[in-house]
Amino acid sequence: MDARLNLFATPTAGRAVKQLMGMHKVLQDSPLPNATQELVALRVSQINGCAACIDMHTKEADAAGETAVRLHLVAAWREATVFTEPERAALELAEQGTRLADAAGGVGDEVWERAAKHYDEEQLGALVVLIAFMNLANRMNVITRQPAGNYRAGQLH
Repeated sequence: MDARLNLFATPTAGRAVKQLMGMHKVLQDSPLPNATQELVALRVSQINGCAACIDMHTKEADAAGETAVRLHLVAAWREATVFTEPERAALELAEQGTRLADAAGGVGDEVWERAAKHYDEEQLGALVVLIAFMNLANRMNVITRQPAGNYRAGQLH
């Protein structure tokens, strides 16, 4: 499968994508744990059906030492015993933040309070930006049908 559009090759989209990569670097350097970032990025991408991001984030998480069991269970995290309470709170926030149209009223207070119990304001800010960033990246990739399967860990870092 070929992409409909090479986002890096067009002047406007190319500049915007480069800026987004800068935002991704800021998130990576934030105090939000890397494992949490990869799990959240993977879950948001699963919800949005973004194969390119699923490919990227499973490989990045694997390269960072994440276990196959945890990666395979992200889609069913509620029933899995392998995630910490902070990770579960982040995954729940990511789901509600991604499914805004499905969750009448947006992100519930209980969900926010669970996340705030485990993350300080700096980490919460990074988590919110990460969720929004992943939704943006997913939408661009799905719209342009970016293919998956050939990503190599570290390729875009």
